[in-house]
Amino acid sequence: MKRTFALVLAVVAAAALFGGLVYVVLAAAHVSEPAATTVQGATPRRLWATTVAVLGLAGVVIGGLSLRRSIIRIGPGNGRKGAILALVLGLIAAVNGGLNLAVASGGLGSGNGVVGGAAALVLGVIATVLGGLALARSRSAD
Repeated sequence: MKRTFALVLAVVAAAALFGGLVYVVLAAAHVSEPAATTVQGATPRRLWATTVAVLGLAGVVIGGLSLRRSIIRIGPGNGRKGAILALVLGLIAAVNGGLNLAVASGGLGSGNGVVGGAAALVLGVIATVLGGLALARSRSAD
């Protein structure tokens, strides 16, 4: 019971931290205010932002798994390929998320995908850090 509670608490804390980081990125890009007119549905920029946010999330998952593998040394390999993949996905997500925020001309609801771009930027940086840590650990194991 205590372990489940601790896990739920950790997930809630991570979600709050992620939301706070996304808001900080939106505020830094000066797009945290809602748009005067709201655009409904999928726009090309929203799809772009969502795609790179999913790439960033995949990079975080792969980076976490490869970091775990490089720490406990189970299974074949030492997590090096996963670490490199997490680095590449993280860089793609961070650069595209930042680029999406840079070309955005409106705030939330404008159809520019600013929330997805901010999420992609945050997830990309996290994936890059996890991939770098896993790559460093896999090199020290060799």
